[in-house]
Amino acid sequence: MQLPRNVIAGPGAIESVGSICKSMRLKGSALIVTGNTTKKVAGDLAADFLKRGGYDVDFMVVEKASMENVLKTEQMAKETKADFLLGVGGGKSIDIAKLASTHLDLYYLSLPTAASHDGIASSRASILQDGKSVSMQAEAPICVIADTSIIMRSPYRLLAAGCGDIISNYTAVQDWRLASRLRNVYISEYAAALSEMTARIILDSAPLIKPGLEESVRQVVKALISSSVAMSIAGSSAPASGSEHKFAHMLDLIAPKPALHGEQCGVGTIMMAYLQGGDWQKIRDALITIGAPTSAREMGIDEEYIIEALVKAHEIRPERYTILGDKDIPREAAVNVARTTKVIE
Repeated sequence: MQLPRNVIAGPGAIESVGSICKSMRLKGSALIVTGNTTKKVAGDLAADFLKRGGYDVDFMVVEKASMENVLKTEQMAKETKADFLLGVGGGKSIDIAKLASTHLDLYYLSLPTAASHDGIASSRASILQDGKSVSMQAEAPICVIADTSIIMRSPYRLLAAGCGDIISNYTAVQDWRLASRLRNVYISEYAAALSEMTARIILDSAPLIKPGLEESVRQVVKALISSSVAMSIAGSSAPASGSEHKFAHMLDLIAPKPALHGEQCGVGTIMMAYLQGGDWQKIRDALITIGAPTSAREMGIDEEYIIEALVKAHEIRPERYTILGDKDIPREAAVNVARTTKVIE
């Protein structure tokens, strides 16, 4: 079980990065993995506070979470003799730092600039290989520093997408239980309970999640970290990734312009809850209240791709059994599911 040793969330949290690294007895040189935009938003600031703490700092600027960039980061870390890494930014920077540090057997810290998905504290990294996003086992961060004043300045759409990713735990756990009953898959009830509780808190707190509220950001960040912890306890992504994630990943493959990951997971959750016999209306209402998309039109994706993704979603990670089964859903049935849940008109 891999869990962060420290989690700091609140306004101005990034100012503690130097002192936190000292408290964890990290020494020497740091390599910050970040993007062009996030370097200006938080990377330079993190470097400043690290230098005040007596650390040498170098940067690795990346734009894609590809294996090529993972290898480049590893090479940079070797050349600069980095003693630890920091992923500063969104999912791409954090996933690259996560996987590179795992290969190098170094610690890494996660400093998210947006709360759009639960990868900020998990031990899984999503990396592009041959044009496809592959989930890889990695080390969990030794520390998560979530500066809510920085995250609050990111587009609210990202926070709403993060809510979609959290709410998707609801159907992921139901799929996990189904696989346990039908395929004798191991299930951790503790991880399942934590994952469900996290989704339920966001569902119940939907009216309180609004743009420009620091408390909203803090609530979502805590939920994303709890979701990551559930995956660490389980030793897999099963508590937070089921049929709704298969649907989202298939959309990534076939749609000319996919929506955000959490947005697609949220829409997928509505349909999967319907298939599972769950309260899909409550999930849809919560997403609407939060301001997340609930239809193909709102995601800017043609309805035809929604149907195709639903029909073919079972092909994603076929070893993970879900409500979608292991065969194509009949097209007529897929259309009925999408129309009934108002995902398509």
